[in-house]
Amino acid sequence: MGLVIIFALVALLAIFASVNAFRTKNILGIIFGLGALGVFGWFSIMTILNNGFPAMTH
Repeated sequence: MGLVIIFALVALLAIFASVNAFRTKNILGIIFGLGALGVFGWFSIMTILNNGFPAMTH
């Protein structure tokens, strides 16, 4: 389940990358940023909906 957290963090970084690419008008950066956001975000959301949020262990 730790992999889901890592993928969610990658999706958050993809949001920041996409915003930065829009500001600099970098077309290739926009494409890859939104693509990464779509893939990693979709995987994270669907895994959390299917298996639930990871339990906090000590």
